[in-house]
Amino acid sequence: MTTTTNLLAVLPPEGRERLMELAREVSFPAGTRIFEEGRKADRFWIIHTGSVTLDVHVPGRRPAVVETLGSGDLLGWSWLFPPYTWHLGAEAQSPVRALEFDATVVRALIEADPVFGRAISRRIAEIVAHRLQGARTRLLDLYGPQGSGPLR
Repeated sequence: MTTTTNLLAVLPPEGRERLMELAREVSFPAGTRIFEEGRKADRFWIIHTGSVTLDVHVPGRRPAVVETLGSGDLLGWSWLFPPYTWHLGAEAQSPVRALEFDATVVRALIEADPVFGRAISRRIAEIVAHRLQGARTRLLDLYGPQGSGPLR
């Protein structure tokens, strides 16, 4: 489990239990499109097993993979921020087992319980920041004059 992106590990025990009561186990065969960029973000997942690629639409080409997620990772954060549409697409790279959560129900729980809401919102913001930093590093490696290594 990747501790940098694990959502459940940092929630208070009561909040974790309340969230887990809302979980539904799901699975996706390899090659399944889980969601598409620009469509309604109405759920999210915590991956148990398998891997999922996040991708961005590139006109006239296959989607460009920007990250791969695995066990313990949060899949989907667009459900938390209006206008609740996916910023990326996602595809099961291998068979995936995950816990699925209804975004509307979780947002209502966040509004009803400020302590829980602050904890989950802060953790998701940390996850997004971590992923943005990773994307920045990958872009520097790809397009920087000498990658992200030391200057010479």
